[in-house]
Order: sequence, then C-alpha cells, then structure tokens
Amino acid sequence: MKKNLICIECPKGCALDVDIENCRVVKVTGNQCPKGETYAISEIEDPRRILTATILTKGFPLKLLPVRTDRPIPKARISDAMKAIRKIRAISRVKTGDIIAKDLLGLGANLIATREL
Repeated sequence: MKKNLICIECPKGCALDVDIENCRVVKVTGNQCPKGETYAISEIEDPRRILTATILTKGFPLKLLPVRTDRPIPKARISDAMKAIRKIRAISRVKTGDIIAKDLLGLGANLIATREL
C-alpha cells in the first residue's frame, strides 16, 4: 500500500511517498532530509499528538482553565484521555506549567496548565 504525507518536521514541507506492508513502513521517498523518513515512520507506525483541552474550575472567575499534555500521547488514546480530563476540576490556584494530572492514564505524559489561575 502507498500513502502520501506532507512532512511537518522542517519548513521545506516535503511531499513524502510511503510504502507500507503489514502496517510497517518499508520505504520512504521524497524527503529532502533525514527528518522526513523519521516523521513518516512515526506517523504510520505510532502516531502521537500533543493534546490540548480545558478543564472546569470551581470558585474562580475564570470558568475554564486551558491545559495540555507536556509530551505527545498515542493518537488512539486521545478519546480516553479526553474522558479522563472531563472529570478533572481545578479548585486551587495554579501557575502556567503546573502539573494538573501526573502521568495521565499511565501514558507517561503530564497534564499541565497553560494559563495562570
């Protein structure tokens, strides 16, 4: 199977042609730097994303606190992570970068505040 991707690792935005067999990348062409091949393999075999969301606050004028994971999590687990995040409430003051939930769902990523509360 072939898949076409646009590399987002550097400003060049290379058009990648990726050959896939049994859910594994066997060949990447079109990349102008080594980052393209690494990106294609990661995107096909283990896609990950930084998750951004908001959590409800209690007792503050700001009703929603913006949060994000401090590292990418598996794309397939984003829905599970969102369900867990919906249950979290901010009830005390936090600074930007403070950990709201440590090791979210055991994924190795912390949920951090992206604004002061």
